[in-house]
Amino acid sequence: MKLLVLSFYFPPDLSAGSFRISSIVSALAELGIEIEVISTLPNRYASFTAEAPAVENFGSITVRRVALPPHDSGMMDQARAFSAYYREVKKHTSKIKYDAVFSTSSRLFTAFLGAQIARRKSIPLYLDIRDIFVDTLKDLLPPKLTWVTLPFLKLLERYTFQTAKRINLVSPGFENYFKARYPQIDYRWFTNGIDDEFINVPMLNDDEFKNAGRIRVLYAGNIGEGQGLHTIIPNLARRLSDVADFYIIGAGGKHQELESQCKYLQNVALLPPVKRLDLIDAYVKADVLFLHLNDYEAFKKVLPSKIFEYAALGKPILAGVSGYAEYFLKENVSNCQVFEPSNDEQAADGFHKLEFKTSERSEFVENFARQKIMKEMANDIMDFVRGNDNHV
Repeated sequence: MKLLVLSFYFPPDLSAGSFRISSIVSALAELGIEIEVISTLPNRYASFTAEAPAVENFGSITVRRVALPPHDSGMMDQARAFSAYYREVKKHTSKIKYDAVFSTSSRLFTAFLGAQIARRKSIPLYLDIRDIFVDTLKDLLPPKLTWVTLPFLKLLERYTFQTAKRINLVSPGFENYFKARYPQIDYRWFTNGIDDEFINVPMLNDDEFKNAGRIRVLYAGNIGEGQGLHTIIPNLARRLSDVADFYIIGAGGKHQELESQCKYLQNVALLPPVKRLDLIDAYVKADVLFLHLNDYEAFKKVLPSKIFEYAALGKPILAGVSGYAEYFLKENVSNCQVFEPSNDEQAADGFHKLEFKTSERSEFVENFARQKIMKEMANDIMDFVRGNDNHV
């Protein structure tokens, strides 16, 4: 039994999709499936590089990484990068026999590529959907560009999702969108989870929390339009200038704008992306972990993967989110203050309501351990492949 796995990101690249697919593939390998992963050489951030071989073998797993042209976070650059990936995947898979395709995707196109291969080879397709691309672009693109591109993207979406026999949605907030449009699909709900690295991390004692009398607020992740840090960090840093220092680790399309807005703020430091071990060290040294999504309708459906690693560490959390993410945090995570996205006044009020101590969240860790969730998902994928062994 041979499974083709498509993921634009794969370790050692730094992204939520990379960490997720690595866990899924490891869990599948334990079930005895022969797996070929086709991904890309590390490319998530132009400012972060990591060496990785073009072809790598781990027992029953073969990982192939496609080299991409140099690119940054702009839309045209990303389109060129995906085009290179698309061509190489189609070329490589053209004469190889697979029993099924598994594709994980946030930006629709990796899912679309999986659908094309599944149709061409008449094999079943299982999709893992981490975002609603069409819905998100509707909020992010200028109206004129939306008017031109949206009909085409909707066609791609319909083609892709109608090809899949089973779709996993990482956020329950996606349910209404998908079931209204594609009611015939067999859906699953395997969310993101907590990687082992973030479980049982030794923390500082509570009396060591305040760094030299000031509170250290940390954000780690992408710095783009979706996160909207440029709409909140400058004003919030000014409001809390007497008590807090902000450390922003990451890169992305809005990094330069954020850097410009924070140019004269002494309590904001922008740092480049780091490897996971260094990131955990930064988490340990932080007093408060910060999360933010821009104030767009599409983001009311998402459940950011960052929530899981933040919550596992027991640190106070200050989150500017709404919709399903707000509901999830309030229901599942203690010592967490949620404020309206981009509302610096509410954010400052929430900051002062936090308890600056480590919280006990063992139940959360038990319920959302990535290893547990991915093992369940791997079994579901195995059942799916076996149940469709006559192909489509």
